[in-house]
Amino acid sequence: MPFIKRGASTPVTESKPGEATAPHIAALSSPDAEMRWGAARALGGVAAAVPVLAAALDGEQNPRVREAIMTALMRIGDEASVRTLLPYLRSQDARQRSAAIETLQALPGAVEPFVAALLGDADTDVRLLATELARNMPPKHATLVLCDLLKKESHPNVCAAAVEVLAEVGTRDALPTLKACAERFANVPFLPFAIEATIARISSTES
Repeated sequence: MPFIKRGASTPVTESKPGEATAPHIAALSSPDAEMRWGAARALGGVAAAVPVLAAALDGEQNPRVREAIMTALMRIGDEASVRTLLPYLRSQDARQRSAAIETLQALPGAVEPFVAALLGDADTDVRLLATELARNMPPKHATLVLCDLLKKESHPNVCAAAVEVLAEVGTRDALPTLKACAERFANVPFLPFAIEATIARISSTES
């Protein structure tokens, strides 16, 4: 195996695997966690490394190395990186779900094509988590996708999550949908209350 200094994270920028990336790709399989950590950091930005990073993430148990792999995928930030991270939204491990959502939130442009499908997912937990992906989207688009969700969502907790994001990024275009949602869930006290606060917040912003 080519020598790599322990913990080294020399950045490489090539788009295809080559001599510069080969040692780091090999080091992802090292029994030494520090070697794997350094390799993951070095492969950030190398689009061609996504398949090996995905495989490494699937089997990695060390939290620090997992974090480095997700950061590398974030630095690459392409569609393949997003597709690698999306399955972790369904993980039974709350830490993995949280790490995946935080990484995906840093890639609003790359994630955007997937948001509508995630908000329509059959899994309530996935829909709830997906509302967080709208938080870093442009306000007009975030408002559109979250309002589309609110118009058909039947689970109050998912609606509450969408309302929370709208309170931060929503535009006045959301007001009719919010009012309709409050009427639809009038028997769920916490939701109309949260919607009322969100309407007041959005209404106080400049049009």
